[in-house]
Amino acid sequence: MSSVNHTGRAVQAEQLSRRFGDFTAVDGLSLTVEQGEIFGFLGANGAGKTTAIRMFCGLLAPSAGEAWVDGLSIRTQSEEIKRRIGYMSQRFGLYDDLSVRENLEFYGGIYGLGQAEIHSRGEALLARLDLAEWGTRRTGSLPLGYKQRLALGVAILHRPRILFLDEPTGGVDPVARRAFWDLIYEVAADGTTVFVTTHYMDEAEYCGRVSIMTAGRIAALDRPAVLKAQWGAKDMQAVFLRVVSA
Repeated sequence: MSSVNHTGRAVQAEQLSRRFGDFTAVDGLSLTVEQGEIFGFLGANGAGKTTAIRMFCGLLAPSAGEAWVDGLSIRTQSEEIKRRIGYMSQRFGLYDDLSVRENLEFYGGIYGLGQAEIHSRGEALLARLDLAEWGTRRTGSLPLGYKQRLALGVAILHRPRILFLDEPTGGVDPVARRAFWDLIYEVAADGTTVFVTTHYMDEAEYCGRVSIMTAGRIAALDRPAVLKAQWGAKDMQAVFLRVVSA
């Protein structure tokens, strides 16, 4: 039993680990994310970020340790966790052959929303994401930046309490990345906790707190300004390089 009260926290992990054979992808991860935070989960490719986020989302069982998402155990309540969260994976998970609106309708049904609810929320999201004029277009024909917006729309259609974004801006240009972060701020302003993984160090500046993972472990965790002061660095890119080399 945990010695720390995890009730009311968005995410809490205690000595969470995941092994694949002899390889340890996540090694004794402990952290706490408060409700309403934008929390950055940073690290190079292969640092263990995606493995950790998949455990938090109830998609992968831990090898050791425990974690709670919205107060629910990832070991025993993973199905309930899935109903409360939004998740946007690295790979574009929507259906290319469906239109933008059809994707929203399909996933709205999976989330258990009624037709009237799907329509009203979907149309509001299309306007908010600047996708209204693309509603009848095949999703596969959208530019990557617009696909990412649609994936975000699908992830928040059911109004989750916690939103997990796994490298959501991978492959898009800097202007599109900035625009996507403007949308993340809007989602957070509505009270949603945002847990975002990225290997773009400039995106760390947009987060309230950030952690830096190396080799499956957290090597640093605090507000960006505090980390820059601690490591005597002018930006988070320099912080990251110093943390990793240390």
